[in-house]
Amino acid sequence: MSRPVTLFTGQWADLPFETICAKAKSFGCDGLEIACWGDHLDLKKAAADPGYAKNKLDILAKYGLKTWALGTHLIGQCVGDRWDPRLDGFAPPALAGQPEKIREWAIEYMKYAPRAAKNMGVSVTTGFMGSPIWACWYSFPQTTEKMIDDAFKEIVRLWTPIFDEYDKEGVKFALEAHPAEIAFDYYTSQRLLEEFNHRPVLGFNFDPSHLLWQGVSPPLFLRDFAGRIYHTHMKDVSLTLDGRAGILGSHITFGDTRRGWNFVSPGHGNVDFDKIIRELNAMNYQGPLSVEWEDSGMEREFGAKEACEFIRRADFAPSTTAFDDALKTS
Repeated sequence: MSRPVTLFTGQWADLPFETICAKAKSFGCDGLEIACWGDHLDLKKAAADPGYAKNKLDILAKYGLKTWALGTHLIGQCVGDRWDPRLDGFAPPALAGQPEKIREWAIEYMKYAPRAAKNMGVSVTTGFMGSPIWACWYSFPQTTEKMIDDAFKEIVRLWTPIFDEYDKEGVKFALEAHPAEIAFDYYTSQRLLEEFNHRPVLGFNFDPSHLLWQGVSPPLFLRDFAGRIYHTHMKDVSLTLDGRAGILGSHITFGDTRRGWNFVSPGHGNVDFDKIIRELNAMNYQGPLSVEWEDSGMEREFGAKEACEFIRRADFAPSTTAFDDALKTS
């Protein structure tokens, strides 16, 4: 079994789509997880115009690439978040400073996502959902149970009409459990599924890097949510908790070596990819291994090429026989 190795284009959206296709091919990738911002994909156009989608697929084919998923992270964040000025950077400039208009735009575009995915020939979109309560993660001033309950109810209210559109098209949504999301660790992920009554459309885009620095075991997350792993990110994180730096980042920019943790190119951090591959094999996951390349301390083209090579080497098929079968005498 050789799972496809893909590159998430979100961190490359400063480049034209065809340019990143050419680069991904030179890095040794099998395809792309296409971000729905920049020049890479417009959800509305991809949903409404099969010709637009075909043009994107033709460009992929020109470089011998395929796609298995679309990334809707920035748009989805605008659905569930409480507005602050940072959110303006994810929405069209004309909507800056207008929280309700940003949310209306995001909901509209997330409803386009499943049709766009279908026209692009994929059955999964990855992304974020936002959170009405992330700012209250530390309970001071005190965060009441009602505030938490209300936040989960609001996410269900906002996302149910979107998921109805996903069901119509037979497409799944894979949430990336991530700080700033309604589900950011093990127990919030478990609760989110419960709040949606384990609706099949909702699953996870597994990313070990966001779990590890929080103290959550990525292999255990895979094992316990095996039936809901719809996509995977191969991303690494380096922990350097040296007695000065802590897990909250100290308001120090990514890449600064004083931080308690940094995202790093796969193979340069503390993620145990061997255990992850074994869990993926145990659940018979056959989807892509998508490199989300983030390393502020490394030149990105060197890093992306090395990362794709590393993930391809790290992947292996499960055994088809017990190692001690040959010891039998009859």
